[in-house]
Amino acid sequence: MASKKYVYLFEEGNSEMKMLLGGKGANMAEMTKIGLPVPPGLIITTEACKDFTALGQKFPAGLEDEVREKIKLLEEKLGKKFGDENNPLLVSVRSGAPVSMPGMMDTVLNLGLNDRTVDALARATGNERFALDCYRRFITMFGDVVMGVEHYKFENILQQRKEKAGVKFDHELSAADLQEVIAEYKELIQKEAGRTFPQDPMEQLFMAVYAVFNSWNNDRAIIYRKLNKIPG
Repeated sequence: MASKKYVYLFEEGNSEMKMLLGGKGANMAEMTKIGLPVPPGLIITTEACKDFTALGQKFPAGLEDEVREKIKLLEEKLGKKFGDENNPLLVSVRSGAPVSMPGMMDTVLNLGLNDRTVDALARATGNERFALDCYRRFITMFGDVVMGVEHYKFENILQQRKEKAGVKFDHELSAADLQEVIAEYKELIQKEAGRTFPQDPMEQLFMAVYAVFNSWNNDRAIIYRKLNKIPG
């Protein structure tokens, strides 16, 4: 029996495939199909999430290989590479379902940033402060959504740094301030999650996919489905 296909590139789908690709995925596929300028991407199917749940929160066989394969194709298309020190690929991991559930499931932006690729982003944009701020936000989002470190703990560190620097707003922090914030964020993750913040983008990616799959059954999403009579 042929094994299930769990991962589609945008150009392999269309708007009819909402049940399989989720609303967001099917729309991205349709926009790609009609020639709108959509950045390339890949969609992990709703079937993959169902099988993940049926297996007791485990990735089904073949899923990880398919994701790796499709990421390679993205890298070739964009001329960027995951973890590359000159031209890194950064991706967003977003959730989608056949029925719209706004804000119920989790999202991770700028995945692929790490201690090395942040320097590449700084060089590419000519703006070190911007790159460090992106990295700080990514660590917050990843730490919260994927590693279970409560959001307010990151906010506390940021607030203390602003007080120390004598500034009121985030954007007034210097690159040096942000470097300190990032170092403290990593210490917080180590302490709370009992492990270091992952530097390998592929590890980041699979951890994020795992978290998004899990968020289908978070309290928010379950209550939203009950209220709106959406099947689980």
